[in-house]
Amino acid sequence: MNRQPLLILVCCFILGILFQEYFDFKGVFIFTVTVFSLLIPVFTFFKSFLISKFNPVGLGIFFFGLGLFLHYINFPKAPEFSFKANETVVFKISKKLNSTEKNKKYEATVQIGKETFNSIVLIPKESKELNFKHYYKAKAYISQPRSPQYNFQFDYSKYLQRKNIFYQCYIYGEVDSATRDDLSVGEKIHQKRLEVLTKISQSEMSPKSEEFLKGIILADRTEIDAETLQDFNRSGLVHFLAISGTHVVVIFGMLYFILMKILPLIFRKYVIILSLAFIWIFALFIGFGSSVLRSCVMLTVYFIYVLLERKPDILHSLALSAFFILLIDTQQFFDVGFQLSFVAVLGIFWLNQPILKYLPEQDNYLKKIVFNTVSISISAQLATLPLVLCYFHQFSFISIVANFFIVPFSEIIIIFSFLMTGLMAFGLSFEIISSVYDFVIDILLTIIHWLADFDSLFFENISMDWLEVGLSFVVLYFLRFLIVKFTFRNVANFSLAFLMFFIFRIFFNIYENEREEILVHQYKKGAVFSVKKGNLAFFWIENKHDEREIQRYIINPYRASRRLRKIEIENLPPNSHQVVFNSKIYNLK
Repeated sequence: MNRQPLLILVCCFILGILFQEYFDFKGVFIFTVTVFSLLIPVFTFFKSFLISKFNPVGLGIFFFGLGLFLHYINFPKAPEFSFKANETVVFKISKKLNSTEKNKKYEATVQIGKETFNSIVLIPKESKELNFKHYYKAKAYISQPRSPQYNFQFDYSKYLQRKNIFYQCYIYGEVDSATRDDLSVGEKIHQKRLEVLTKISQSEMSPKSEEFLKGIILADRTEIDAETLQDFNRSGLVHFLAISGTHVVVIFGMLYFILMKILPLIFRKYVIILSLAFIWIFALFIGFGSSVLRSCVMLTVYFIYVLLERKPDILHSLALSAFFILLIDTQQFFDVGFQLSFVAVLGIFWLNQPILKYLPEQDNYLKKIVFNTVSISISAQLATLPLVLCYFHQFSFISIVANFFIVPFSEIIIIFSFLMTGLMAFGLSFEIISSVYDFVIDILLTIIHWLADFDSLFFENISMDWLEVGLSFVVLYFLRFLIVKFTFRNVANFSLAFLMFFIFRIFFNIYENEREEILVHQYKKGAVFSVKKGNLAFFWIENKHDEREIQRYIINPYRASRRLRKIEIENLPPNSHQVVFNSKIYNLK
């Protein structure tokens, strides 16, 4: 508690959130715990021996109760009102989402009569792009997303509920619009960002370069083609495409470098303040994603230490940024991006310096940049690997090579992309610069596609239980000591943690292989019938045309959840209603 008080208190705060999430305590209990937690700070003012002795415990209980209470009041509740399945709706968009094959998607505020609620709005893909400057009126089919049939499937309805969204509106027919005169400051900024995105779309660059530029600077991956996104995923470079701490630090460093060249050294403090102000404006412009917000808070806290002439502490900065984000919205903790972002920073803090010592000596500026980038990338990959396997069930060994060659040049790509975005935002178009950028990005995407094609190094449907994730982090904890000093004790601790991980993994594999089950999976208007025997499963599907989507949304998640080694897929006769298996009848409808 004396060394890292903020980190420990934030962990207590997060523990309170988790308790409320999984035990769903009700009002009376929450009220009791909250009152008890609030009384703790009062008693800390007393100087008796007993109170001072348990002061750290009291603070921990206070933050635990605070997390419990805030998550209770932040729990989204579905609006209670009735409406027809088909209604005329009036809506305004609040965020653009990734498009599907058939529809454009938006988050929107929808009004039916006097009732207002948040919803996902889907319009046909051939329709005009919606913007923040208009209200829209159209006929819509309204539905509520359902929870998945089985626990191994992604719970899209729960994901939307965490964002306080409980409905989906499928727009059909004509969409009428009316100009708004009540735009908020935030909506005006979002509209400006949308206009910059439109200018990029109207440039003379190739479509892939345009979408790459939108993603790497403006955090817009809504129209990126599936093949490019798959290449980034399979090569382990998706973090390069998404706005992250690297982007924020590079942009901050670029502005800081320019201002320091212009202004005298005595203005260094003002340069830091201006650079921090700029990254916050940039974060506001692109939307406050968890990774961007975390990076901005961490960087701000870090340089506040510098401005106050105190020694900066990464863990203090990390803890404060997590606390500020969760204080605003406790649901952010369950966002995958939030978890990966913070675990990556912890991994860099824990493993970067030990790994860096094994790389060649950094005796000049170029080597320092290259090898620091490589060590940071390896540290972040190792730290986030357990979560990546748990959530996405895939990993590519080529990602290690890809990060080694691509990441050191990421700063140049980010700066070049930022300058291109700035020129287009101000309506400045230079054909030569655009052609050079297009050429560079084309080469980059070609290399990434080549790396993603190493199928022998790509593994998917990897099973990972939460207990295995926890044990993996224990292994990473002891890995640092082993890297720093190769002693018998460190080898023994690391080996024991590693052995425990494999013992539990083998136990889970045996447990799943002993299970036999027969399931009927509903998919759209059809069904999938499956029989599991040991580590083998047989699937019968109704519509062969849907096989690719069924493989993605049903078969692969089931395979990872049940730790299957082999599957076989067969087709059911058209219009099948029942399946007879082992003298039992299973209804498909």
